[in-house]
Amino acid sequence: MELRALFLLPLCFPGLQGQAPEAYRRREGGTLYIQCPYAVGTGDSETKYWYLTLGSGRFKEVLRTYLYEDTRQSQDGRFQIKDNKASKTVSVTMSGLKAEDSGTYFCAVYNSYSYTYPGLKAISLIVFRELLQWELDTLTVQCPEGSNAWCADGLKCTASRMGKTPSARSEMKSLQDRVSVQYNARRALVTMKNLQIQDSGVYWCALDSERTRKMEFVLSVFKRTQKLTAEESANITVECHYKIADYRTVSKAWCKKEEGKTCKVLVTTKPESPAANSTALERVRIQDDTQQGIVTITMEQLQLQDSGVYWCALQHSSGLLRMEEITLNISKALRRGRVSYSENQSQETLLGDSENTFLILSVVLLILLLLALLSCTALAVRYYRLLLRTAWQHWEEGKFSGWQQRSSIHQPGCAIPPQP
Repeated sequence: MELRALFLLPLCFPGLQGQAPEAYRRREGGTLYIQCPYAVGTGDSETKYWYLTLGSGRFKEVLRTYLYEDTRQSQDGRFQIKDNKASKTVSVTMSGLKAEDSGTYFCAVYNSYSYTYPGLKAISLIVFRELLQWELDTLTVQCPEGSNAWCADGLKCTASRMGKTPSARSEMKSLQDRVSVQYNARRALVTMKNLQIQDSGVYWCALDSERTRKMEFVLSVFKRTQKLTAEESANITVECHYKIADYRTVSKAWCKKEEGKTCKVLVTTKPESPAANSTALERVRIQDDTQQGIVTITMEQLQLQDSGVYWCALQHSSGLLRMEEITLNISKALRRGRVSYSENQSQETLLGDSENTFLILSVVLLILLLLALLSCTALAVRYYRLLLRTAWQHWEEGKFSGWQQRSSIHQPGCAIPPQP
């Protein structure tokens, strides 16, 4: 973003007096398009400006047009200003928006006759950043320069004068002892620990307690969940992971959600806890592997009434902090007698099917064998007849040639005289 040197304008923008800025809200990465009409009598050579207000009468020049340059872009190419002299309109396009681009902007035109900068239009731009976090994560936010307060919808802002308070604790009741704000170099550094799903909402960096938004965030916190099913009298093992650096020394608990918002602790790693010494649920055990960051819960001889919603939780001084939510569903196991009967019935069915299949295959094979035998017999008879026919033809041919020879010997005049 091309921002020129910071300067103080002791000039008046008469066109903006008493004018409320138009509000615009965009997601990070979005685009904003603004048109600022100016007076018909304004000269074509007059310079048009796009300013960002910094409060206390201070401004920053973002972009301007020049005499022979009707279109100008910022160095990073995200912002553009264009002067359409035909329609007497200055248009500004802000693309690839970032949360840091939030602020109040206005168009102005330089009047070379009166040496003033009449304002054309003012807008208030909020570019919000989406933050997706898991429960118990830690969120760190660096606010932009000039902001020294952290606010949330429906809650009191945390604010402090620059240079007087190096650090401060949030006064938000729902985030008590979990939010800290540090101030240095005209910036606020916000840290939110042990995030809970109820922390989801809209937050923003602001100027003091005026709640003037400098940068907005939309926070969404999600819970980790598991769904398990088991049969009655079975055993299950549940593993819950945590960050070793943050929660290694914190006690862990296994609790069951009851009606309302309470979660009854069944077993805990805290030695002095009544639940740890309780014998009411000897079927439940908990083990914390601080080297791997894994809490293991074992439930034995499950019963139908064990169905429900459970938590792996951190046992904090302020209460239980959910690590994971587990939904357990226990189904009734079939009786052994019924199981044996079903198994025997299945075996009998399988045996009956096998016998029928074997019988069918035997009949098919027998039919095929008979067909093969008939085919062989037919071929043998045919071959035998062929042999008889061939032998008879040979015999007939031999008999005829012998009769011819005898006939030629007894015919007169046909005798061959003896050789001398």
